Amino acid sequence: MSILVNGNTRLLVYGVETQEGAIYTERMLASGTAVVAAVAAGRGGGWIENVPVFETVQEAIRATDANTALICVQPQGAAEAILEAADAGIGLIVCATSRVPVHDMVQIRAYLQYRDVRLIGPGSPGLFTPEQCVVGAIAPHILRPGSVGILSRSGSLAYKVIWLLTEAGIGQSTVVGIGDGLIVGTGFAELLAMFEDDPATQQVVLLGEIGGQEEEQSAEVIRDRMSKPVVAYVVGHTAPPGRQMGHPGAIVEGYAGLAQVKVDALARAGARVARTLGEIPALLEMR
Repeated sequence: MSILVNGNTRLLVYGVETQEGAIYTERMLASGTAVVAAVAAGRGGGWIENVPVFETVQEAIRATDANTALICVQPQGAAEAILEAADAGIGLIVCATSRVPVHDMVQIRAYLQYRDVRLIGPGSPGLFTPEQCVVGAIAPHILRPGSVGILSRSGSLAYKVIWLLTEAGIGQSTVVGIGDGLIVGTGFAELLAMFEDDPATQQVVLLGEIGGQEEEQSAEVIRDRMSKPVVAYVVGHTAPPGRQMGHPGAIVEGYAGLAQVKVDALARAGARVARTLGEIPALLEMR
């Protein structure tokens, strides 16, 4: 098994005409992912990478039974794309678009709260279940099927750890990039609970960074619910307060969001905290 994406995923790419959308579509098709449709206003009726293009998400679903959407539009168009996909009946929406305005995300979260729709992102590097489904930007050859779930706010950090694990012979169940925004659709805490309930996942790696409260909330889930080992790593120990470091959500205000505060919370909850990336494979091998 896995969480969120698997061999039954039927993917729609919204924004396939963008540079990112075209690159992701090519990679996902090469990985064997079932990319069944694309949506691009004004291009309906055409084809891109042997994928049929539709004017609307509703048309695409009627024709292809798509059940998952990858959003690759410009930031100012992300809210409209997400809401269109939700209204059309897509159950899982992955927003790769970064820097979506915060007020748009507030409205999106409120709109989706009582609907049977799960949003990952914005700014998500994707979801990956090795040899079953790739939704996003990763090069599929670095993935290896196995029993370690990975959660990350950073795409580059996730890719580095996947490669470290694969090189060490440690496979992954599912990799989830939650996104880089101040507000994201699905956080670490909810996803940890999913991994806890997933028979294919035996351990979890949580990759955090400064800013926000995702890691602190995760610590509560690790302490109160997780029976499976969690290995954690947090970047940003030398980040100066009040300055954004890369991602929109990576900013420390006072003591809130400090890397050491997150590390302490995770350690108290029972997570095995790595001091360097290179320690992660060895911590996973501890039983």
